Amino acid sequence: MTRRHLHGFGNEHESEALPGALPEGRFSPQRPPFGLYAEQFSSTAFTAPRAKNRRTWFYRIRPSVRQGKFKAIDNGAWATAPLGGEPTPPEPMRWNPPTLPEAATDFVDGLTTYAAAGNCADQAGCAIHLYTANRSMDQRYLKIADGEALIVPQLGALGLRTECGVLEVAPGEIAIVPKGMWFAVDLLGGAARGYVCENYGAPLELPERGPVGANGFANERDFHYPTAAFEDLDGEFELILKFAGQLHSAALGHSPLDVVAWTGNSAPCQYDLARFNAMGSVTFDHPDPSINTVLTSPSNTPGVANLDFVVFPPRWSVAEDTFRPPWFHRNLMSEFMGLISGTYDAKAEGFVPGGASLHNAMVPHGPDAATVAAAEAAELAPHYLDGGLAFMFESRTLLTPTAHAWSTPSRQRDYADCWQGLAKRFSPP
Repeated sequence: MTRRHLHGFGNEHESEALPGALPEGRFSPQRPPFGLYAEQFSSTAFTAPRAKNRRTWFYRIRPSVRQGKFKAIDNGAWATAPLGGEPTPPEPMRWNPPTLPEAATDFVDGLTTYAAAGNCADQAGCAIHLYTANRSMDQRYLKIADGEALIVPQLGALGLRTECGVLEVAPGEIAIVPKGMWFAVDLLGGAARGYVCENYGAPLELPERGPVGANGFANERDFHYPTAAFEDLDGEFELILKFAGQLHSAALGHSPLDVVAWTGNSAPCQYDLARFNAMGSVTFDHPDPSINTVLTSPSNTPGVANLDFVVFPPRWSVAEDTFRPPWFHRNLMSEFMGLISGTYDAKAEGFVPGGASLHNAMVPHGPDAATVAAAEAAELAPHYLDGGLAFMFESRTLLTPTAHAWSTPSRQRDYADCWQGLAKRFSPP
């Protein structure tokens, strides 16, 4: 049961699983209803400006200080910035999709880091992971104390059980879990695969629209939040905590998802990328990819993001006398791209769903030779780009590939060959 319909990115929300569980008029009454405990969950400093402040009040069966003693465990393939010893390449990199596991593997065990940037201790930068899984987490729960998780499924729908309730997220949708919140990942079908960006910096927010005005891009109303749903369960549960780059494990005699009611603006949410209202040129020239920014994590330099999440959805292309695919360029920002479905309009082959590519700051990149030839010969009539759904994690910090990303057989060591067909054709008068 809810007091309010829960949607609207960054707005105040409230939900109660039992009528009367949410206190009226104050956040921390002397005796919360039903013998619950009041607990504040803050994703920003207490003194952050009102427009940037993120906090939620939980009313839970047991306070979260009731946790077992943690001990360090093996990190597996999960890495954290700053990485140690790995080179940052001055050339582009690309990977085929990771193979699906044969052994029983849940979300935590199947998560592999491909690149990281910045320093989690300084709350700057990010890490980019790919995950594969064939089983739900069941009685395991995860908390990432180093950053918020932006989850992008590519294969298989996920159920996210969180302290605020349950979200379902399918390929073509995304979910955000705030830094420091307990959650578990269930598979809603067969095997699953996708991407996770662990954002160490400021919480993701909607970008300003600037001269575009009041409408366009992602709209607050399309971000959906969970209805309160609690697990009043006793038994043997495992807590997996990622803290300062190290995984820790603790036993717990009850589920940590025991929040009966909550109110605030720091909560997990889900967004359907089909709701993104893409803007574009209706005269000439291909616009900068930043015009497709869904979410941004700002840095201390205005206009230069700690992290941008950019999407390339189905859309119309109508520009006159214009090379319509993305142009050749070098960029201050580092770009890690993924493909959810179909094809990407800048690559004719090699970039496949579930795969990824990395173009670091000032590394030249752009359409391959086959795409250039097709684009220059195309009739410039209005054309609907409906062949795929691609996205980009973009950061001001250099993205360093992990040792796994360097050595995995899925790395396309001949990736740069896709531009070798771009022959000299200069013909002066």
